[in-house]
Order: sequence, then structure tokens, then C-alpha cells
Amino acid sequence: MNEQNPRWMGPSTPPLREITMADMFDETADRFPNNDGLVCPSSGRRWTYAELKDTLNKVARGFMAMGVKKGDHVAIWATNVPEWVLTQFATAKIGAVLVTVNTAYKQFELEYLLEQSDSTTLVMIGGIKDKMYIEHLRAICPEVETSKPGQIECAALPYLKNVVYVGDRADQLPGMYNFEDIYELAEQVSEEERAAAQAAVDIHDVINMQYTSGTTGFPKGVMLTSYNIVNNGKSIGDCMAFTEKDRLCITVPLFHCFGMVLAVTASITHGTTMVLVERYNPIRVMEAITSEKCTAVHGVPTMYIGMLEHPDFKKFDFSHMRTGIMAGSPCPIKVMEQVVRDMHMPDICITYGLTECSPAMTMSATTDSLETRVATVGKRLPHCEVKIVDPDTGEECPLGTPGEIMTRGYHVMRGYYKMPEATALAVEPDGWLHSGDIGTEDENGYFKITGRLKDMIIRGGENIYPREIEEFLYTNPKVSDVQVVGVPDQKYGEEVLACVVLAEGAEATEEEMIEYVKQGLSRFKSPRYVMFMDSFPMNAAGKILKYKLREMGVERLELQNAANIETA
Repeated sequence: MNEQNPRWMGPSTPPLREITMADMFDETADRFPNNDGLVCPSSGRRWTYAELKDTLNKVARGFMAMGVKKGDHVAIWATNVPEWVLTQFATAKIGAVLVTVNTAYKQFELEYLLEQSDSTTLVMIGGIKDKMYIEHLRAICPEVETSKPGQIECAALPYLKNVVYVGDRADQLPGMYNFEDIYELAEQVSEEERAAAQAAVDIHDVINMQYTSGTTGFPKGVMLTSYNIVNNGKSIGDCMAFTEKDRLCITVPLFHCFGMVLAVTASITHGTTMVLVERYNPIRVMEAITSEKCTAVHGVPTMYIGMLEHPDFKKFDFSHMRTGIMAGSPCPIKVMEQVVRDMHMPDICITYGLTECSPAMTMSATTDSLETRVATVGKRLPHCEVKIVDPDTGEECPLGTPGEIMTRGYHVMRGYYKMPEATALAVEPDGWLHSGDIGTEDENGYFKITGRLKDMIIRGGENIYPREIEEFLYTNPKVSDVQVVGVPDQKYGEEVLACVVLAEGAEATEEEMIEYVKQGLSRFKSPRYVMFMDSFPMNAAGKILKYKLREMGVERLELQNAANIETA
């Protein structure tokens, strides 16, 4: 790669912004004070950008009165409620570090995260569905029942002092503040003190810790700065041609980079209105899109499918829609075609990356053809270096040759919190970040993802990339969704297992699916096994858990003995 003329640089490449998250928000609010900033249709609450700026300053002062200062870790465990966004930017104004908590977490996972992150403050809702957050916290920190707000002394979590409850006061415990208390506490801190705290924040200070999904090993806290997040969000919004006239329906979870950066930060860097849906429900999303005349919506493929296949889909108005992002898992072309046609989203884009790079490194543009937007994950984002390397030698691969995707630039994390060894494995001394994904780059600079490095199946010495088989099976009209994983085999080391969700009303046999692949791909790529399923195991961010599929395959196919075979 020519370092003097990087592949991402063009004649109109905008420079990176050297501005903190808080200052970026204030700049936008001052430019578009009367525009809708944040809207929550379910509760009827809404703020213009000017009103939102004033509210954020009050919340920041309230946190300061609570004892939160620069560098403190403030965890938030909540769905997409307005208080999530208020906490995100209020902590940024202080220089505190927002620690995001997966909404699917339960007691063990919560205790690990709060302890590992050294969080001093927890902002939380009461729970969702059967996940009783208060009960989980009470089990970890019984002291919350006998303490006064702000004076928690928890044996299991020595750093934790404050718990702030978002919800009805009648439901909270004695040791909790209510979020509404923050506005009263704000009176104890002057606006001059708050402004001084904001001015002391540097663009390279860590302001966010996103915990990786933990599909392997314990979750790791990815440390991100304003420089990381602001510039990544701006690049994403630029690719979508966002302006202050756009209105983004945010239904992807805010605890994940998809929500916090691709949605919220992309919005605030362009003056776009944020329309929050507390958690994904097809009807609620379509109601929000219609009532707020949204021009954009983000989601994983299953979210779009849930709307497109809903019996009431045609009752809603999508005529004002234009763009959005489909990401998180492979995007079937038939789903993209339906989204473009039936949801009026000709400018929908694909984004690729990982939490460790803030999270995007490549993205398609609104000007790319639909075929390109489905078959690839776009080109390098500005100021992001991306290369394909041989996993064994570390040498850069020729165009079209599969290898591990690596990236370097402003967007790479500061590291994993308190995990120097894991950081050293992920980021090379010269700044290149390992993605763990296998992909290719073509002669026009477009990247394709062919699978995870650890998902790559090696059958009798042949490298098999699951994505290729998945994409081919998507062409079968009987297949609604498919995931391909490797399972252990005593003879070949690994065999191919296709996990298939059939289209509504379709019937098929395992033999039929296997033969279909044999007719279209090299025979060694055809599945040895097929499991028909109703759905796939996912985490709260909508990411399919392939390791769970492997475990299910080993159990159902009784491959435990093969799994224990040691290979030379």
C-alpha cells in the first residue's frame, strides 16, 4: 500500500474533525436550534435541538452534583428510552466514560461488566419482558435496599456509588436516585462549572466503552474516544447523504455501535432528527416511520423481514422514506429488492466493521448499484486503511484472494479496558487491527466478506467459506434464511452443516438441500448435514450466534465423540 497516497484518499476527501462529542453536539444544536432533535413517539416526548442542548447541560450538572467527574465510568442498562441519549451526551460533556450494558444481560453478566469496568454509576430501567433488572441488581448489591442515594457501599462492586432509576418512583429501591432527581441536583452546580468541565475534555479522551458480544470468552470493554466516534459517525452520515431534513427511525439497540454510532452519532453530526423506538416491534417501527414521516431506518435483515412480512404492512405509509442501513448479517438480495421497492428506500446502504473500529471501516454509497450494495460491503471509508492479508504469513494478498481483513486509522480503538494482552493480540504494534473476518477486495476497491476466520471450515484440507454456501442457498425459493457452520468429523476434521429456515408454506428434505448445493457449487462445498429450524439463536443486537448453532449441531447429530478427537 502506498502510504503517501492511501487508497481512501480522493480529491474531495474531507479532513477529520478535531472536536469532542459534546462540542460536536453543541455545534449542531446552534446550527439547527428549531429542528426536532429527539422524538419518542410512544411517550409523546420531543425536544428541538435547542431544547435538547439545554436539557443535556442540566443533566450534566446533575451528574456532577452526584459526584461524577472526568474519567468516571457511568454504565447504562436500558432500552432505547430518551434517557439513554441524555446520559450519552451528558457524560460526554463532563468527560465521563459511558459504559453500555447489553439489554439481554442477566445477573452474572451484569456483575462481571460492572466489576470489570469499575463503574461508579449505573443508570437503569426496571427491565423488559422476563428480564427483571432490579432483581438482578438486588442479588448482586443487596446494599441498594438499605443505602441512601449516592451512598451505596457494595461489597461485590466497591466502585459503585450511584444507581439512577428511569421509571416510576414507586418501583425503585431506597438506594436509588430517580432520573428526575437529576434536574433538582443540577441546581447545586453552576453552568460555569459545567462549561469548564466540558472545555477540559480532549478529543482523544476515552468517552465510551462498548463491550463486545462475548461470543467467545468473556466480553471485553472496547475503549473509544470522541475522535473515533465523531469522525466515524460523520463518515457514515456522509455516505447516506444525511442532512438536517432527514429523520432517522432508531430501533436498533443503543447499547450497540449500530445504534450509538451508525444511528445517533451519524444523526447529530448532520442535524438529523432522531426518532426513538424503545425496542424492536414491527408495528411500533412502522407506526413511528409513518407518524413522524421518517426518511430513514436502520436494521438487521430480520428486522426488515419482520416489517415486510407483517400482515398490516400495506396499512403504513413509506412514501417519505429514502435511506437506511442494513447490516449485522448477510443481506439477501431479495430482501434488499423488497426494501427498495416496497419501503421506498432506494438509497439503503450496507456498512461493515466491528466495535473495535468505532465500528465502520467500509460502506457502500447511495450511488452504488443495488447489486453492488448486496454483493459487497462497499469501499473503504475516508481515512480508513483496509487490507487483506494471508492469516499464516501476514503478507498482503493479491486482489481477489481471500484473507483476513485488517484496518488501520483514526477509527481503531484505544484498546480493551484492563486487558493489555488481548489488546496486543488484536492490534499490531504498527496500528493494524485484526478483524477476524475473511474477505476479498476487487480491482475497483470493493470488499466482500466470505466468513469469519474462526468460522472457516477446513474439510480434508479444503478451505470452505460459509458465506459462499449461504449466498447460494439464498437463491433457493424454498429457503427464507440460512446459516452455515462447521461441525467436527473424525475422517475429514470438519463437515459442513447448513441450518435452514424454510419459507412460509415450503417443504423440503435434507437430501433436496444437499443436492441443490451440489448442482450449483463444487461438490466438496455441499453440506453433509442439514438442520431445519424455525429461527436462529441471536444476541440482543440481532447478531446470529454461530457458536450456538455449532453446539446444537453437535448435540442433534450426536457428534460428541468426533468433537473430542485430537488432530495432528
